[in-house]
Amino acid sequence: MCGVLLALSIGVPGAVEAFTGETAATSLVIGLGTAFGAPAVVALHGRQAHASGRFGAFAYAVNVLGLGLFTGVAFALNVVIFFQDRVAPVTSVVLKVASLVFVLGTVLFGVSMVRAKVFPAVPAWGYGIGFTVLAVFAALPDTPWSALAHVACAVVLIWLSAALWPLA
Repeated sequence: MCGVLLALSIGVPGAVEAFTGETAATSLVIGLGTAFGAPAVVALHGRQAHASGRFGAFAYAVNVLGLGLFTGVAFALNVVIFFQDRVAPVTSVVLKVASLVFVLGTVLFGVSMVRAKVFPAVPAWGYGIGFTVLAVFAALPDTPWSALAHVACAVVLIWLSAALWPLA
């Protein structure tokens, strides 16, 4: 469920922002919704841990660290910095470094999902590529492309989350 809630908190505001631009309400939903990221990644890794081996465990560890940092970045960008006129240079550097760790972890974890072949190939590739693109767009002004990246990442998360649900 955390993956679906994260997906909705990323995708719905992203779709709205395609037409309205960034608003206080959409920023708040994205900033607070990131809290569902860590439990979602724990569930994804739990499903593939047996098949992903040592590389998967390493990729998971880097992804969790990067996700923790990027969750802070997303919270700061959407709940704090959105409401301020300027950002201190040191803050900008820290946000960029945290985003780089997130990108590294995302790419590694995406590769581990593709290699483990536990999840469908399209969302496994989509995880590694989509969230990397989303991190890049986080540092840029909002455009329809960034809104599309939000929606694409939401689709990937819902697909991966659905793959976790037991087949009854």
